Amino acid sequence: MNALYEAALEVQHFLQAREWRFCIIGGLAVVRWGEPRATQDVDVSLLTGLGAEEQYVDLLLEAFGVRIEDARKFALDHRVVLARASNGVSLDIALAGFPYEEQLIARASAFEFAPGATLTTASAEDLVVLKAFAARDRDWVDIDGIVTRQSNRLDWHYIMTMLGPLCELKGTPETVDRLQRIRQGP
Repeated sequence: MNALYEAALEVQHFLQAREWRFCIIGGLAVVRWGEPRATQDVDVSLLTGLGAEEQYVDLLLEAFGVRIEDARKFALDHRVVLARASNGVSLDIALAGFPYEEQLIARASAFEFAPGATLTTASAEDLVVLKAFAARDRDWVDIDGIVTRQSNRLDWHYIMTMLGPLCELKGTPETVDRLQRIRQGP
């Protein structure tokens, strides 16, 4: 089994043992739903709610190696724990607390990436929403791959219903337009 899957399983087992709600997002989820690409870290969305983050952060930092100085302050200020699995793979654990994040975690499902490596990942639709909201160049490439691979299996109504208000809050309505163009194809 490769180091990335080992790290993902390590963090997943830690979270499951505490009955914390989570799902894997980012590059590993893209491998499931889109065009496989190289990824160097494990991205996780962990439902902490709003106001109880300290207890989660403290236990995560106690269990996993830190990647930066003052990792606790950074995690509480930026809502992401930058940690390291025991094999050295980077872990980015986002502290989820908003209703949409709770919903995306509830919609997550298990997928066997390799024998012995079954991981809980975000749905294809939620991954498109997350990637479009982030809107980095790499995210648009990932979205193209997901749309190509998943074709007409995507629930576009759900995607647009979730993405629209997020982009409105962020002040980036052009993101929805760009995603519509990708959906329509060349």
